[in-house]
Amino acid sequence: MLIISPSVLAADFSRLGEELQKVEAAGAQYIHLDVMDGVFVPNISFGIPVIEGLRKHSGAVFDVHLMITEPLRYIDAFAKAGADLITIHYESCDDPWKVVRYIKEKGLKAAVAIKPATPADVLYEHLGELDMALVMTVEPGFGGQKLISEALHKARALREYADKNGLCLDIQADGGITADNLADVIGAGVNVIVAGSSIFRAEDPSAVIAQMKAMAD
Repeated sequence: MLIISPSVLAADFSRLGEELQKVEAAGAQYIHLDVMDGVFVPNISFGIPVIEGLRKHSGAVFDVHLMITEPLRYIDAFAKAGADLITIHYESCDDPWKVVRYIKEKGLKAAVAIKPATPADVLYEHLGELDMALVMTVEPGFGGQKLISEALHKARALREYADKNGLCLDIQADGGITADNLADVIGAGVNVIVAGSSIFRAEDPSAVIAQMKAMAD
């Protein structure tokens, strides 16, 4: 099943609660929340108070993507704020698997993201501990970038490894996904799609999401 996770970065920040309700009503199962610290990536977005406030306006899965250094420091706070799924970056700390285990101890789903330059095989040994792997199809930090097609080879490799080893794994792609390349993304084994402006800024988000799901079917 294809899961759509609209990125809040593309929403109207003056009316975020309404924006979340709009895309949830349109069929989005997840809400993608990009947390940036200005250190791990060269940009700053929003943090714990915003997520805590938005939790009151949505029943969707809060898909919290931490683009921050040493994420272990903040797992408790994001869990309390309402995260359902927390993604950390493989490159963000010395022992990402320690963080993954702590996230799972908190009763949340855990994922690890890899940047475009990071090979897929760094995840293989511990893939069975993950609920999801995130393949960045752009350099993390900014929206509006063009999808790096070479990154889809990593998604395909992860899907093949998971299937070969009998692992139940979601694979998410984030960055530059449009109607023109969605078929290639899905064909690479991705089943969780992060999309921003194509959903939040669409005249009819329901039609956009329905079209995405139809392509997967």
